[in-house]
Amino acid sequence: MLIRSTWILTVSEPTVLPCSYNLELVKQLHQQLELEIGGEAIPSTAFSGIVGLSSKSKDFLTFHPEEFYKLSLCGLSEVAAKSISSVNIAHHIEFLGAKFNVINREDETTSYEELYTTLVANEPEPIRKFNLQFITPTAFAQGGMYLPLPVPNLMFRSWLERWNNFAPVYLGGDELIAYLSGAILLKNHKIKTRSLHLHKGYVNGFIGEVRLQIFNRVDPLLANVANLLVNYARFAGTGIKTRLAMGTTYVNLDN
Repeated sequence: MLIRSTWILTVSEPTVLPCSYNLELVKQLHQQLELEIGGEAIPSTAFSGIVGLSSKSKDFLTFHPEEFYKLSLCGLSEVAAKSISSVNIAHHIEFLGAKFNVINREDETTSYEELYTTLVANEPEPIRKFNLQFITPTAFAQGGMYLPLPVPNLMFRSWLERWNNFAPVYLGGDELIAYLSGAILLKNHKIKTRSLHLHKGYVNGFIGEVRLQIFNRVDPLLANVANLLVNYARFAGTGIKTRLAMGTTYVNLDN
């Protein structure tokens, strides 16, 4: 089972939170889900933080009553997905003295088997252009540093690592990444850097729009595997610290 749950939030009055609020919020949500946080090498949840228009002043953010906000939680394992599916956040979310009203919830559910069958096993006509939007700061660990750039092979490696860890269908390892590295082009992008504040510092990442393209010479089966991994990014997120509000990824399915 896979799930992406999105809550629509509002505030009744201007609400101020420290820029590093995500750590406290994700801890609270995991307690409600009865899930451990920090004990997994590959996280079974992905978290967006509170996404929407806010004002920043020094180390604080102000959320406004005329705006709508979104908070997403994704479950990549059976246990995490079932916990998110059954959690009851009915009326409001309170933390650090702030109160967000919950006005709607939307659940997108599927399974690894369904994704694989629909996008690969049924041999659909390959999709060779992918439009992705990175909503929260996205970066990759490389050589002991963080790289805030949309490098195709690093994106696909992060998705494949999570897929192989949680899915019953193994897709491949380094040989698949090596093939995709020579098969997929970063066609264009419109990105900028954005920092995610953590408790004792921050991490730089990129946000914005990215278009990928698969060369026509690429085998249709492998093009479909690439499409599968891109679609999986909607749930898994991209890159590092996806459990702590980095790497939230939207995919335009109307290519």
